[in-house]
Amino acid sequence: MMATKEEISMTGFAIVAYAGDAKTALLHALDNARKGEFDKARELVKQSEESINDAHNEQTQLLSKEAGGENMDVTFIMVHGQDTLMTTMLLKDEVNFFIDEYERIAKVEKKLGLAENV
Repeated sequence: MMATKEEISMTGFAIVAYAGDAKTALLHALDNARKGEFDKARELVKQSEESINDAHNEQTQLLSKEAGGENMDVTFIMVHGQDTLMTTMLLKDEVNFFIDEYERIAKVEKKLGLAENV
């Protein structure tokens, strides 16, 4: 048995969509962290994690079929989906790092009396 190219492409489209939603949330999280809105930033990271999990669920369905012996035709959209998901996962790690750093800087600025709105 073989998964159809259409099925694989549709999974790729779904992964791109979920990863795109996650990427958007992460970039908004970074913007919020820059403004000192750390709780909002972390909430947006949590939202991104939900979208990343949805993308993983889509991916796992195909992986399970392949592990079960089905042949898979690689489609460009599926490759794009995988690429988008992986780069978004890396972005999530980086955004978490920057949120922590922005918060650390804000605390230091506050302690030194340099903070404007913190």
